[in-house]
Amino acid sequence: MALPSTYSAWHRSGLKGSKENRLTIYRTDDEKLPTTLDLNDVVIKIHAVSLNYREIAMLNGTYPVDIQDKGIPCSDAAGEVIAIGSSVSRFSIGDRVCPNTSIGPTFDGGTDGSSIGVGTNAPGVLRQYAVFNEQHVVKMPENLSWEEASTLPCAGVTAWNALNGLQDVPQGAYALLQGTGGVSMYSLVLCLAAGIRPIITSSSDEKLAAIKKHSPTIQGLNYKSVSDQGAEVQRLTNGRGVHFVVNNTGPKSLMQDVSFLCERGGVVSLVGFLNGFDADWAPGEIMSLMYKAAKIQGISMGTRKDFEDMNAFIEKKNVRFDALLVDRPFAFANAKDAYDRLESGKFHGKIVINVE
Repeated sequence: MALPSTYSAWHRSGLKGSKENRLTIYRTDDEKLPTTLDLNDVVIKIHAVSLNYREIAMLNGTYPVDIQDKGIPCSDAAGEVIAIGSSVSRFSIGDRVCPNTSIGPTFDGGTDGSSIGVGTNAPGVLRQYAVFNEQHVVKMPENLSWEEASTLPCAGVTAWNALNGLQDVPQGAYALLQGTGGVSMYSLVLCLAAGIRPIITSSSDEKLAAIKKHSPTIQGLNYKSVSDQGAEVQRLTNGRGVHFVVNNTGPKSLMQDVSFLCERGGVVSLVGFLNGFDADWAPGEIMSLMYKAAKIQGISMGTRKDFEDMNAFIEKKNVRFDALLVDRPFAFANAKDAYDRLESGKFHGKIVINVE
């Protein structure tokens, strides 16, 4: 396949946004691919991109990591290898792949070195073509569509690691999943595939009812209308408590999350900051971790091996993620509309943009 001389991409409008002076995104149509490839480069024709809440956080200045000035946004994509460098050994032309969101020595199997984030401090994937080193790319599961696979790199790997890679899961385990966004919904699908009984939270009974239709084992908890969430968690788990809490909201709820855990050995995975960075619990409350032999872990996506392990599980179990794609994909030209939909919060699952 001949490489194009130019292609289209979207960019953020600046380096640092704020609530008073938000960034926006704009399209360019004169991006250029390199005329020669490095030995280990792969060129990917991107077919689908999925959005994460952090895309909005970068525009309004609440994302706590440095970003590239006027960088190409978005970290999650699926595409086709259309050209390779002369020393590439991991891929062939025509392979269906996803870039790993976090790249660098630590994330590719090494032990040190600074990390690079696709779509944050490095160019993202909201574009028609991209070039990556072969070490920063994985084969997507054969059983998934482009749209499904585009949800894997950030939300998928984050959910996988928040559930400890589904290693040593106790029989009849429960998981509490905060909210109905990408990581929670991804965790929901993985829980069902692994035999973990999920409890998903929302302030909308309508959302909970729609999600519960996917499986009779899904339980819902409306955190606005339930006055005693701890008692409700005990009721829903037959007094056992949950083995996993996937925390999308931030530090404020951490001690309550620990109280929801089972008697010994549960884990709270901190994956987001939807409610900001403040907390009102006393420092001494952290001792509840000791009493329960529990842990709080921070999850920042994962390594290439994590990604590959997850993909192997998806293929083995024939896990599908079409239930996450409740909206029709947006056209590439309508990327701003996709951002508006994401910011509205009036959906559950993932927002996907088709790139054709």
